[in-house]
Amino acid sequence: MNEERIAESPSWSDPRREAMKTPDDVEEMLRLKACGWGVKRIAAELGCSHHTVKHYVAAGGVVPFKSPQRAKALDGHEDWLRERFIRHRGNADVVRQDLVAEKGLGVSLRTLQRAVAPYRQALKAEALATTRFETLPGRQLQIDFGERLVEIGGAKVKAFVFVATLGHSRRLHVRAFRHEQQASWFSGLESAFLAFGGVPEEVLMDNPRALVVRHDAASRTVQFNDKLIALPSTGASRRAPVRRTGRAPRARPRTGSDT
Repeated sequence: MNEERIAESPSWSDPRREAMKTPDDVEEMLRLKACGWGVKRIAAELGCSHHTVKHYVAAGGVVPFKSPQRAKALDGHEDWLRERFIRHRGNADVVRQDLVAEKGLGVSLRTLQRAVAPYRQALKAEALATTRFETLPGRQLQIDFGERLVEIGGAKVKAFVFVATLGHSRRLHVRAFRHEQQASWFSGLESAFLAFGGVPEEVLMDNPRALVVRHDAASRTVQFNDKLIALPSTGASRRAPVRRTGRAPRARPRTGSDT
């Protein structure tokens, strides 16, 4: 028995295998179509598939190539990412840890860095809006708390990090706690005074609820917690808000001794 082979018709070609037409070719297709030519006649004239001619005629010109848009793991979390990125002062790795702990989303550090790249400009603008001022030796101590996920015994635990910075030398004192309650603030303050060998004239803080009872932004007055005022190591008796430097005004109790 003779085997018959079915060959493709020489007049047919797969449009997917054809090279993308140049703008001049597409313009010629549209010109001939406007003259009343059919798509098959145009295809024969230009040496391409009539499917190609039909595609460009329907589009009305050159069609730019568009890569398919795939859904991303971080889609829908843009606001959350921006808030956390600014809160953690641009530390993408800490944001990634929060993402796993709170959202259950595990992505690579590089993926997260690409996602938060647009927010770096906002962070830089905020830094420029905050004017750093120098203080005399023994004048000021700045305190604050931060958060970080750490691994203890194979389990992820949130650590609250107390940071004290001398206003003149920028020397740091850091301690980790299991919470950010009032006792942690007092313990952090006392350990800072011991580490630096003295008590500064004033302590600058971001109006934490554990230490500040009321803060009136209009009158720029601050009411401190009675326990903070009575803290023996500070001897705090007066308080005054600082000049606005791009963030919310901070509170600073004045202490009774110098370093």
